[in-house]
Amino acid sequence: MCSILGTTSKSISENQLRPFFDRTVPRGPDMSRMVETPIGYIGFHRLAIMGLHPEGMQPFELEEDKVVCNGEIYGFRKMKKELKRKGYTFKSDSDCEVILPLYHEYKDAMWEMLGSEFACIIYDHTTNELVAGRDPMGIRPLFYGYDNEGYIMFASEACNLEGVCQKIKPFPPGHFYRDGHFTRYENLTEPESYSTSDVEEACRQIHDRFVSSVEARMDADAPLGFLLSGGLDSSLVCAISQRILDEKARKTGKPRKRIRTFAIGMEKDAIDLKFAKEVADFIGSDHTEVYMTPEQVIAELPNVIKLLGTWDITTIRASMGMYLCCKAIHENTDVRVLMTGEISDELFGYKYTDFAPDAKAFQKEAKKRVDELYMYDVLRADRCISANSLEARVPFGDVSFVKYVMSIDPEIKLNKYNMGKYLLRHAFEKDQLLPDNILWRQKAAFSDAVGHSMVDDLKAYAEQKYSDEEYEERRKKYTYCTPFTKESLLYREIFEEFYPGQAEMIKDFWMPNKEWEGCNVNDPSARVLSNYGDSGAQLEETAADRQKKIS
Repeated sequence: MCSILGTTSKSISENQLRPFFDRTVPRGPDMSRMVETPIGYIGFHRLAIMGLHPEGMQPFELEEDKVVCNGEIYGFRKMKKELKRKGYTFKSDSDCEVILPLYHEYKDAMWEMLGSEFACIIYDHTTNELVAGRDPMGIRPLFYGYDNEGYIMFASEACNLEGVCQKIKPFPPGHFYRDGHFTRYENLTEPESYSTSDVEEACRQIHDRFVSSVEARMDADAPLGFLLSGGLDSSLVCAISQRILDEKARKTGKPRKRIRTFAIGMEKDAIDLKFAKEVADFIGSDHTEVYMTPEQVIAELPNVIKLLGTWDITTIRASMGMYLCCKAIHENTDVRVLMTGEISDELFGYKYTDFAPDAKAFQKEAKKRVDELYMYDVLRADRCISANSLEARVPFGDVSFVKYVMSIDPEIKLNKYNMGKYLLRHAFEKDQLLPDNILWRQKAAFSDAVGHSMVDDLKAYAEQKYSDEEYEERRKKYTYCTPFTKESLLYREIFEEFYPGQAEMIKDFWMPNKEWEGCNVNDPSARVLSNYGDSGAQLEETAADRQKKIS
């Protein structure tokens, strides 16, 4: 990951800033540096992933400009060649060293060139200001606030600004900041027109674009691992990656290299573990299972809420297993980079989007979910992974891939196939990357699939903590997004201990669209939906059976 900080006021000294910045040392445990600018300070905690030598340490400088970036600039090698032809020189193998040369060449047009995963702060000496930008989906975190004198500050996490800034806000994805204003440079969710592709052509495009995205994210100088739940999304990422390595081994004649996969579940009722093991055996990965207990879940709850900086129910539930899995990876392996399956649901549909009344409503919901990703699933993946000194890579978040999927005619994205995410499944049906029952397995929510008992344990813990009278009285003091269950009150009270008065960093509770028939529920878990059915269970349906239903 890495952690970055930028200030525009010298009224706060480096010694005063350092304790706040050091709250995110786990994001960048390898090296740390804070340097002075004419208007303040910029800081960098490094997790070395590309260009592992000291020369890759930030801030990078060019003339009198300085930059710190938490990101991966995929395709930087080609950029570097072009910049060398223009006369620029480089001292490291770091991908982020291309940023200042790009900025000098293209100024604000640069932001679109940086791709899918970055948060960046630049000191521009020509205007004597800080310029900042964030990737289009907010995969990499960035927050801002104003100190007591009204000077703006930027930081990777809200905790860096808590106690310095009165009001902390997430930096809007797809925007850059200059001269006191935020400007949008990229909007992925409002295509100018819809693609005219039919189902087969759309699936071909999905297939090829996604494979390219996975391959690009396998480029790392540090050891790479894979989170594997046994569900469709993470299984595809793992299977494609293993296929890519197998093909390289065949071409070069070198020994086969196995990817390293990791799965987690409760000791007694984990749905995911058996499916993850089946996938791992099928693709031949080096697989590790991690088990968690109810006692661990309850003990880690305050810490997880603190590192997340959220009170949202589904985000917290889903983070418990992910955090504990990443903790085990950090403590027991040399893995530094993790590939994940986030952002597929927002693009192709959740269980509740089966209830979308029409294509227009489906597309509107997809837009909402992608636009708000940075407050929910992407936030979860970033914090759970970075808190354990690891870096997340998200193939489904590739800018060109997201743009294409959002441009597909929503009529063919609707679940008219008796199978959610049909386009994604069908796109890889002929490749035989996965067992048929995995490729066509119904979705199980991650917070449920690590073991239904985990959510039940959290609910029971909250139930014991408050009487009915205490619950009604204590929830009323939160007028913004008022807690509506004892579980949500528990999370909110823990959040307020660490981030008092900062609840508006999160827009709302993540919930199915209650305006749709079948979705007016009081729990975010797909388990409460009438169409949950056999989610997580083994499917016996054949490809021929599916085709009959579709036709």
